[in-house]
Amino acid sequence: MTRHPGEGRFRLEGTSGRARAGALSLARGEIRTPCFMPVGTLGTVKSLTPGELREAGVEVLLGNAYHLYLRPGTRVLTELGGLHRFMGWDGPILTDSGGFQVFSLARINEIDDEGVTFRSHLDGSLHRLTPELSMDIQAAIGADIRMAFDECPPGEASREAVRTAVERSLAWLERCRARHETHSGRGGRGGLLFPIVQGASFGELRLESIERTLAMGDWPGIGIGGLSVGEEKEVTHRVLDAIEPSLPQDRPRYLMGVGYPDDLVEAVRRGVDMFDCVAPTRNGRNGTAFTAQGRFNIKGARFATDPAPLDETCDCACCARYSRAYLRHLFVSGELLGLRLLSLHNVRFLIRLTSLARAAILRGEYDRWADDWLATYRRGIPRAGTQEEGEDAEC
Repeated sequence: MTRHPGEGRFRLEGTSGRARAGALSLARGEIRTPCFMPVGTLGTVKSLTPGELREAGVEVLLGNAYHLYLRPGTRVLTELGGLHRFMGWDGPILTDSGGFQVFSLARINEIDDEGVTFRSHLDGSLHRLTPELSMDIQAAIGADIRMAFDECPPGEASREAVRTAVERSLAWLERCRARHETHSGRGGRGGLLFPIVQGASFGELRLESIERTLAMGDWPGIGIGGLSVGEEKEVTHRVLDAIEPSLPQDRPRYLMGVGYPDDLVEAVRRGVDMFDCVAPTRNGRNGTAFTAQGRFNIKGARFATDPAPLDETCDCACCARYSRAYLRHLFVSGELLGLRLLSLHNVRFLIRLTSLARAAILRGEYDRWADDWLATYRRGIPRAGTQEEGEDAEC
């Protein structure tokens, strides 16, 4: 696969137990790991500008092939110079393949060995997504890291269904690589292609997926798919524990769709390097703040006269300038500034969390730091069923 000089080089800078600190070199910049990637589904991290994201310390964004294919479409993206220019972001972008959205969002989908036929969630129009088209879409986007098209079975899928998904994903990976190489050979930036290992909660299928994926090529990184799709957290931890020794030490590991603070800390403990999730902005839009003392919903009546910032340990613009009382006022008044400020805070919180994790790894004391951090965080998370969990209970 054609690459620019230095592109795709992963430098492991320190370890602490299985936790890792490293740096991935890309044509548009270096990503320091562990790293969190905010999700820009439609070419925007909802309500936040690229400048605000940069100020928050974001180094890489995620774009979604399925959504961008449907709207604005590959023709628009190609004519306007790709997603970076279109949205005004000059840093690296990782794109998912669109497969997960086809399986989870499409009104109707039919999967076969060639690809997936689906109806758009927007207008019901009929489409056919194949490994080749997924690579074409990601090339039109101009992504710096492109994910292989795979089949992601639900968490409760049977062993037979998961076996089929593993076999199909491996066959599609061959086709993705062939198409990706045609784009890499056309004189432009080809980006990096990451495969995705599947296997759900079946350890032997996970290990087989890894073994056969690694036998197919010298991949610049590897995606871990099919976790956090409905299974218990203990299952996710067990799978990560089982597969970590089989993953390449000199390549970044990307756990797809994970981004709640405690989940991130536990996954770093198990050797994961990269994360993405809509959680910080989705929770922010609904009034829920991530803090070092746990999550809480700012719409609670107890914050009506609270002069404190959301999180006294946070250095974001929201915490530096605004009180909990003011933020609550914005939300109960329906003011858009409130959801923007909480989204910005939550993104900065996760970026800062990965930086703290990285520093603990480089000091060689990740497990101790993680235990202390999680103990404080979990003490503050409201119990399910309390008023604090009900976003509108005290408005």
